[in-house]
Amino acid sequence: MALKPLPLLILILLLVGGVALSVYLFMRPQAVSEEPIVLSFLDCEAAGYPVMESYPRQCRTPDSRLYVEELPAPEPTYVNASADLIRLTNPTPGSVVGKTLTVMGEARGTWYFEASFPIEVRDTMGTVIATGIGQPVGGADWMTEDFVPFSSTITVPESFIGEAVLVLMNDNPSGMVENARLISFPLTIEY
Repeated sequence: MALKPLPLLILILLLVGGVALSVYLFMRPQAVSEEPIVLSFLDCEAAGYPVMESYPRQCRTPDSRLYVEELPAPEPTYVNASADLIRLTNPTPGSVVGKTLTVMGEARGTWYFEASFPIEVRDTMGTVIATGIGQPVGGADWMTEDFVPFSSTITVPESFIGEAVLVLMNDNPSGMVENARLISFPLTIEY
């Protein structure tokens, strides 16, 4: 029995189409289900993983890795002063410190009076919770316009935990407002 030309043509077209479809399906790029590379909070957030509305924000990956948003350190606040008059090396703005903290840095001799200047730790409402005296390190000569290194150890009451503000004021024996200078910045007292 002979096949008629039309059914033979249809059979050949179906066979060629089937082979072409098989080759296409075999050769096409396969969708690869790669997990995004997460090495930071920003990577985690960009990958679409859940972000917790905490402060600072936190993001958790499906394999339970936790990334915390890095916040920029707060800048010191200067009142009638600048980094050209006083510089702190410890603690730094935004630091987490203990109940006893050592404040260190350098201030120009004009910041001192009789080799000292006042330092305060205040709560967030402005109430003074601890005081200290900045004094030249190792008996350095403070009667200069150059920078003089200083240090002070301050003990905060055992009952205080939380956010605070460190305030360093020039010693202003005149009491005149226009001669008052200070630097302040936030820190957290925890241990």
